[in-house]
Amino acid sequence: MSTPLSGPALLQRFLALDAFLLAHQALWRPKPFTQLHLPWENQHRPLADWLRARSLEQAEAEHNHPEQLAAPAPFPDLAQQASTLSAVGALPTAKRQAPPARLSVDVPGRKWQQIEAFASSLQFRQPTRHWLDWCAGKGHLGRLLAQDGQSLCCLEYNAELVEAGQRLSQRHGLQAEHRRQDVLCASTANHLQAEHTPVALHACGDLHVRLLQLASHTGCLQLAVAPCCYNRIQGDSYQALSVAAQASSLRLSKDDLSLPLSETVTAGTRVRRQRDQSMARRLGFDLLQRELRGIDEYLPTPSLPPAWLDKRYADYCRDLAALKDLPSPSARDWVDLEARGWQRLAEVRNLELLRSLFRRPLELWLVLDRALYLQEQGFQVTLGTFCAAQLSPRNLLLLAERETVAHKSCG
Repeated sequence: MSTPLSGPALLQRFLALDAFLLAHQALWRPKPFTQLHLPWENQHRPLADWLRARSLEQAEAEHNHPEQLAAPAPFPDLAQQASTLSAVGALPTAKRQAPPARLSVDVPGRKWQQIEAFASSLQFRQPTRHWLDWCAGKGHLGRLLAQDGQSLCCLEYNAELVEAGQRLSQRHGLQAEHRRQDVLCASTANHLQAEHTPVALHACGDLHVRLLQLASHTGCLQLAVAPCCYNRIQGDSYQALSVAAQASSLRLSKDDLSLPLSETVTAGTRVRRQRDQSMARRLGFDLLQRELRGIDEYLPTPSLPPAWLDKRYADYCRDLAALKDLPSPSARDWVDLEARGWQRLAEVRNLELLRSLFRRPLELWLVLDRALYLQEQGFQVTLGTFCAAQLSPRNLLLLAERETVAHKSCG
């Protein structure tokens, strides 16, 4: 049975994941959606042919658990390695006093379950005196944590959410201060104090990295972060945080950082069907644009309004060609082209199953980079899951605590 990671196990696991990702990057970097033929297919022809022969429905059935797929070599060995390297146990939970029912009013059920699971996993050696809810929205997480009487400060950029959160805190009789703040601005340092215990549930990309850095430099003794959206960064490539990650030869683009986010567990049937139709149409158009340009490579296209899906496919393709300043396509069998788009979608989704084996290893590599960075700042760090993947695929939680205030860095 897996256990949470802490101490020397953090670096050990990071190095093992680093070697695994580097050794097999030819399998997970190429994107089937943008390439008609993947470089690895020549080396693993039986696997490629087997995946390409499967249906879209078969791909969907395996989407969230590709490691269970009985595919030709080297798929089973890679699946086993990926599962072993990705294994992280659940954090122990503390039984909390049931919060007043009114706290969860107007919070979507799934989100409230995530908030409760996150809060139940926060166990620190020293008592918390002042919670700081980072990128707080309306402050639902902070209010739940502050039920035991601690002070609460919520930082949020959206002014409407700040005002709504302040009203809710006043209605619930909590001593909470909701402040409007762009946490990426230098002035954010003025809002963070050593006595704060910052918490961040699914703060995106640079937003949660900024918290790790500020909390470390400010001298906070405790913090808890569940990262999300690793690709939401200002630069074009990933900037490693820890010494170990900086020493790695693994270089990650913004596109690479989106791989861990490709797992979906919440989309309904209508949303999935609309998504599939949009992708199939784009893949059919991709075949057309290669012909129109005389260039056999992918051409990025902008996000299109849902109403475009109601167009006849001939009009869809002509309008999109015009949008991309391409020659107007001549008359052709549009039904056949759209059908080829659907066939490509089935192939793409099945070929993606190989990439999907590396979703969790890459995510864990990224979160371990954050854990090791905090370790270097004097924190004792524990990394574990706080909820089931069915509730949220982004279920990794970093708990960090240090005994004394660290020396304030100038970095």
